[in-house]
Amino acid sequence: MLTKEAAQHVVYEIMKLYPDAVPTMHYQNPFQLLMVVILSAQATDESVAKVKERLFKRYPNPQAVSESSPEEIESYIKTIGLYRNKAKYIYKSSHQLLETFDGKVPNTREELQSLTGIGPKSANILLNVAFNQDAFAVDTHVARVCKHHKIVEENATPKQIEERITEIIPAKYWGRAHQAMISFGREICSPRNPKCHEYPQLYENLEEIKLMD
Repeated sequence: MLTKEAAQHVVYEIMKLYPDAVPTMHYQNPFQLLMVVILSAQATDESVAKVKERLFKRYPNPQAVSESSPEEIESYIKTIGLYRNKAKYIYKSSHQLLETFDGKVPNTREELQSLTGIGPKSANILLNVAFNQDAFAVDTHVARVCKHHKIVEENATPKQIEERITEIIPAKYWGRAHQAMISFGREICSPRNPKCHEYPQLYENLEEIKLMD
C-alpha cells in the first residue's frame, strides 16, 4: 500500500485530470436527489435518466409518494434493476420524512442513514451534493481506483476506503476527489483493459517520497 504522501500525490493527479468533474445526477431539490440515489444502486446513470423525469413529475414531494403505493411506483421504475425493492425504499423513506422530518430531507449523516434505503454511500452523496457538506462517498468506481493504485489494501472495505481518503486529503477536496475518481474509473481505470499506464504522471516526481509502507 502506498504511503500517505504517495497516495495523496496519486489522488491529486487524478483530480488534475478532471478539474471540472461534477455530479451526473440532475435534480432540483434534495428529495429528487434522494430518489435518484436510491434508484442508482447497482444501476447505470443511463437507466436512471430514462425514468427519473416521469418519476419526478408524478411524485414531486414525499406527500405525493405517501398517497401512492409501492406497486404504482414500480410501474415508473420497472426498467431498473431491483425495482421492487427500490419502490419500497422510496415509499417507506417518504413516510419517514413526513413522520419524523416534517417532509424535508435531513442534512445530518445519522438522520439520513435512519431512512430506509440510505446507507453510508448514499448519505455521503446527499450531504456533499445536496447540502454542500464535506463528505466522501465510496462507490464501485472509487473502490476500484483506490485498490488498483494501492491507495488502500486490496481487501479494504468501503468504510476503510472512506477513512483512508479523508485522512490523506483535506476535507475541502473530498467532494471533488469523489467526482474525479468516478470519471477516472469510468473512462480510464475500467474493470477490463484499464488504461492507467497511459498516465505516468500519477507516479512521476515521487523520487523524494517513500512509496510503500
